[in-house]
Parts: sequence; C-alpha cells; structure tokens
Amino acid sequence: MGLIKTKGIILLESNMGDYDKMLTMLTPGYGKIGCSAKNARRQKSLLLAGTQFLCFGEYMMYKGNNIYHINSCETIEMFYPIRTDLDKLKYAVYISKIVSDVTNENENSYKILQLLLNTLYIISETSLDLNLILSIFKLRLAYILGYMPQIHKCVCCRNK
Repeated sequence: MGLIKTKGIILLESNMGDYDKMLTMLTPGYGKIGCSAKNARRQKSLLLAGTQFLCFGEYMMYKGNNIYHINSCETIEMFYPIRTDLDKLKYAVYISKIVSDVTNENENSYKILQLLLNTLYIISETSLDLNLILSIFKLRLAYILGYMPQIHKCVCCRNK
C-alpha cells in the first residue's frame, strides 16, 4: 500500500474512541472519501488542527481495507472568520451538507471542490448578503452537475 498525497477539505468529523476521529473529506481526484485520523484529538497531536471541520489542507494518507488512514497533514486554509460568526457558520454547514449529498466516492470532483472553496472564501472574507451567496452557489452547482436551467428563453414556446 503506497502513500497518497492529496489536497482536500473536511466536510464532516465525528469522534471515534477516546482520541481518534472519523472524517469525511472532499478531494479533487478521489471524490468524497472516509478517513480515519488516529490520536487526532490529543492536545499535542500534529493532526489536531488539520482534521477540523472546513479545514483545507494537504494530506498524506494510505488506503486501508475500507477507509483511508491519515499520516500527516499540512493546513492551507482554516476559514477562521467563519468559525467566529454564527450566521456565516450556519451557511457554511448548509453548503457543506449540499456538497456532501451530491458527491460520490471515486469520482473527479475538482470543479465542485473549487466552487466550495471559492464560496467559503467569499463567505469568510466579505460582508455580502449570505442568501445571495447561497443562491449563486446553488445555481453554479446545478450547472456543474448538468442541471443548468434555461434563463434566456422559454423552454416551451422558445420566446425570450
């Protein structure tokens, strides 16, 4: 079993045992994958920061029988302003839930990951209306998934 080096964002984290974490991560090449992080909840763990919700980083892991096991991680972006504002956090959780629902394992999800990261950055760094950001996110995600609505003309009569 070889080591895999990939970038990804943590969509979901749950505690497992006393000090371990079970993570759901979105990666560009492998899609949504399940990961195990041993001793990630210990205070002196090197995985403590990189295995938190909405943490984008570069991960070294290997594939076990059913899941991946994280060896090390390097944090790229933590989206700290989202963590300090409850309204922004609410929208970020909703967006990550949508992404988790529409992605599958072992599929290329580069464009979805790019859209998610751009949306989280806009939420974190600007004071724009969050409902507008959410609407734009949903419309662009529908386009990426192949469900772009016709907005230039009527589908039935073809009038503008």
